[in-house]
Amino acid sequence: MLKILTVVGARPQIIKAAALSRAIRNHFPGKVREVIVHTGQHYDENMSQVFFDELDIPKPDYNLNVGSATHGKQTAEMLIGIEEVLMKERPNALVLYGDTNSTLAGAMAGAKLNIPVVHIEAGLRSFNRSMPEEINRIVCDHVSALLFSPTMAGFKNLVDEGFSSTEEKGTNVHGRVYHCGDVMYDNSLYFSKVAQVRSTILKENHLQEGDFVLATVHRNNNTDEPQRLNALFSSFHEISVRNNIKIVLPLHPRTAKLLVNNLTPELYAAVKANPLLKILPPVSFLEMIALEKGSKMVMTDSGGVQKEAYFFNKPCIILRSETEWTELVEAGAAVIADADQKKITEAYAKLTALKNMKFPPLFGDGEAASFIIRKMLEHLKPS
Repeated sequence: MLKILTVVGARPQIIKAAALSRAIRNHFPGKVREVIVHTGQHYDENMSQVFFDELDIPKPDYNLNVGSATHGKQTAEMLIGIEEVLMKERPNALVLYGDTNSTLAGAMAGAKLNIPVVHIEAGLRSFNRSMPEEINRIVCDHVSALLFSPTMAGFKNLVDEGFSSTEEKGTNVHGRVYHCGDVMYDNSLYFSKVAQVRSTILKENHLQEGDFVLATVHRNNNTDEPQRLNALFSSFHEISVRNNIKIVLPLHPRTAKLLVNNLTPELYAAVKANPLLKILPPVSFLEMIALEKGSKMVMTDSGGVQKEAYFFNKPCIILRSETEWTELVEAGAAVIADADQKKITEAYAKLTALKNMKFPPLFGDGEAASFIIRKMLEHLKPS
């Protein structure tokens, strides 16, 4: 039996892990055993435990309870904890997701102990090395044995960086690259059906399908820099009033508190008094799926939400200066507007005016997780 150790730590990784855990349970019983380590990078009960319960992911076998800290301290504590677990469990492979500090710590621990690292969501590049996530994903890719890219653009990035696109080259497992599709597309197909039955968030908040915009803001350079945060909320206020449309904003409590400190008093008062701006507490994954699927448009600085908007055929305004998901922009389904009020309002007008927008199938067939497990079984030796 192949024994894998999966490291998760942030909300998106917990969600991505659901696809692999579900595929193991449904399609590979008796062939793969999964041990889950939760670093505790996101330690809020509402940001983590609820997802394990809601998505039916097995409870973590280990919880490192690292919590929030500076990049160096947080990564170091994770590295120590993951290394101890790896030495105890001795898995055949270490599975990592995305680009967080949990990913970086896991990659370093696995590489040092000569345990094959499997990187899911490999090859994504923003080409902005001032982003901590960019450094994390590059380091992880370059110590990984198996790299699974969700898109052809990511696959090509890895080839450009020197990885071989020829599976048969050499006998060493190191650096095999695959274009597999996106595990989050697997999840969205599966959980959109669940959300349709179980989520009541639209009804509870008096929202009609297609009559509201969904917005999310969570990146530190948007929340912590007053100029950018003011530009974003000025845009939300202007768009809602000018177009008489509700904008729904699920905000983490930390971000909600920063509105008081970082918005000008005039803008904060306008936001609070605007009945079209509906600020919600953090929502569950199923609720987020329901909001995405029911929205008219999405505005976000989240890479994951950009993709999910595309999965549900929703146009998207990207509240960053770049995106790892360049395919969305190339397809005409998303516009990069950064934290620029003029660009955001113009993007809203442009996307609203488009008719018969196309959403070509960029993210696979909804079976990425099963493909990944098959390749692990093919290339990795069980105990």
